[in-house]
Amino acid sequence: MSVIAANVGVDPKAHIDWVTSGPVRPKELFIDGKIDAFLGFPPEPQEVRATRTGRVVVNSAVDRPWSQYFCCMLAGNRDFVRSNPVATKRVLRAIMNATDFCAAEPARAAQKIVDGGFIERYDYAQQVLKEIPYAKWRAYDPEDTLRFYSLRLREVGMIKSTPNKIITEGTDWRAWKELKRELKV
Repeated sequence: MSVIAANVGVDPKAHIDWVTSGPVRPKELFIDGKIDAFLGFPPEPQEVRATRTGRVVVNSAVDRPWSQYFCCMLAGNRDFVRSNPVATKRVLRAIMNATDFCAAEPARAAQKIVDGGFIERYDYAQQVLKEIPYAKWRAYDPEDTLRFYSLRLREVGMIKSTPNKIITEGTDWRAWKELKRELKV
C-alpha cells in the first residue's frame, strides 16, 4: 500500500493514518464510514461494489504500471529449493497448470472455488477469474517484476538493497526457465 500511495504522490508516512485490523474487518469499517480506504482481496471488492459504497482507487489487474507485472510471486527457502529441485518444479508446474485452467475455463474454475469454500458466491468467483489476467503469466518477466517492486520499495525507504543486488543474491530462475521450456512458453 505504501508503494502504491507513493506512486500517486501521497507520502505514506505523513498522509496516511494506518489502521490495523482488529476484530472488525477493514471491509466493514469502510462500509460503516470509519475508514476512508482499504486493501481488498476477492471477494471483498465485489461485495463492496455490490453495496455501491465508495469506488476503486487502484486495481492492480488493470491499472498501469501495476498491471504490467506479476501481482504475486512464489518464494521458496533457498536450501529447500537447492536440495529439492524436482519438488520445486512440481510445485511450480501445478501452480502454472492451475493458472492456465483459470484462464481457459473460468466458469469451471469459479465453480471449483465455490465448491472449495473459498468464495460463497459463484458470480463473484467468476468475476474475479475474468478480471485477473491469468493468461499473461507467459508474457511477464519475473526478474523485471522483482526489479520493479524492489525499486519502488527502495524509493519509499522500506528496503536499502538495490534491485540488482536482490536479484543477484536472492533469485534462482533455473526451475522457472525449465518449466517455461517444458510448457512451451
